[in-house]
Amino acid sequence: MMLMKRRDFLKVGATAGAMASLYGCAGSGKASGHVVVVGGGYGGATTAKYLRMWSEGGVQVTLIERNPTFISCPISNLVIGGTKTMEDIAVSYDGLKNKWGVRVIQDDVVAVDAAKRTISLKAGGAMTYDRLVLSPGVDFMWDQIPGLNNPEAQAKILHAWKAGPQTIALRKQLEDMKNGGVYAISIPKAPYRCPPGPYERACLVADYFKKNKPKSKVVILDANEDVTSKKGLFTKAWTDLYKDIIEYRNNSEVKDVDVASNTAILEFDKFKADVLNIIPPHRAGDIAAKSGLKLINNRWVDINWLSMEVNGTPGVHVIGDAIFPAPTMPKSGHMANQHGKLAAAAILNQLSGMEPSPTPVVMNTCYSFVDAKQAIHVASVHQYDAATKTVQPVKGAGGVSAARSELEGKVALGWAKNIWADMLA
Repeated sequence: MMLMKRRDFLKVGATAGAMASLYGCAGSGKASGHVVVVGGGYGGATTAKYLRMWSEGGVQVTLIERNPTFISCPISNLVIGGTKTMEDIAVSYDGLKNKWGVRVIQDDVVAVDAAKRTISLKAGGAMTYDRLVLSPGVDFMWDQIPGLNNPEAQAKILHAWKAGPQTIALRKQLEDMKNGGVYAISIPKAPYRCPPGPYERACLVADYFKKNKPKSKVVILDANEDVTSKKGLFTKAWTDLYKDIIEYRNNSEVKDVDVASNTAILEFDKFKADVLNIIPPHRAGDIAAKSGLKLINNRWVDINWLSMEVNGTPGVHVIGDAIFPAPTMPKSGHMANQHGKLAAAAILNQLSGMEPSPTPVVMNTCYSFVDAKQAIHVASVHQYDAATKTVQPVKGAGGVSAARSELEGKVALGWAKNIWADMLA
């Protein structure tokens, strides 16, 4: 595998015609109007940039994001493991503002009126749009774990599944834990954001323990029947690197938590840990869930894969982790980035009076570190299928690493810098 230099990646990203054609954007130069994008993560930031790039500045774009700086979930497990800092995974929105002319507003959207095509802001006031893109990520189903359904409990028993203050807080809990203590991480039933992420975190915490607290243990409480991603590669790492440190328990769904004693309550068992890291079940982010959009299983937004437009709600597009997943499609940062480009291309066609491409293709690559330097990956390609009206995996495309390696670790860090530049530079 060859590591693309950052400058070469940016050259590719700047080739607007070639990139647009991949996602079916034909009407980019004729498009005009105002698009509001809510959420400045992997999906939303990408959408905002590419709307401006592909329309050659013809479309006005407003990005509304509650955080002052982008902080990446991918690579954040290295912060928890102690080999990276928060500064290493933070990127400014200045590139979007100064280079691409995106209007960036630090605020929250509290309501959407799809009929009037307006949004309401937390700070007050409303804004009109021609097209609206929601990239709200996920929120948690706290009601599924009653003991954590209050702010005080959530401040003690951390998820750290949204990179930010909890990332730092979980790292401190691990630093403060005694040598010989137990760290337990719970994994919800799929689908959830970043399928391999919890297993990567377990590895990196185990790597930290191995070097600094060798008597300590890592226990994985997995609600799923088996490892959900990169099974062979992860289990080999556990055997080779962490044989006496990591213990994996499948079919171990956390039903509740005794916060006072740091105890996870399972269906037929209890598990007490010194550091308890509970990742609750996921659903679409709040603004998508409360805006009257069509939901599947009362959790995920139902979208038209040709345009990422919400079925039954014209003019509103939803991308990223909040949507109902296509077969084998992961909820990942890279996939959200792809959704953002697909949505941007479709919107520009629609604003130009054209139909979206009937054959969009999206791709995903996901890297996971198994220690401070070695990583593994999984890659896939997905193409729209008219018969099923969804995106299907392309047979024979993609795959997983042959083995973990330090080279893949370098590629993984290069991937992060490249995709952050693709989104924000």
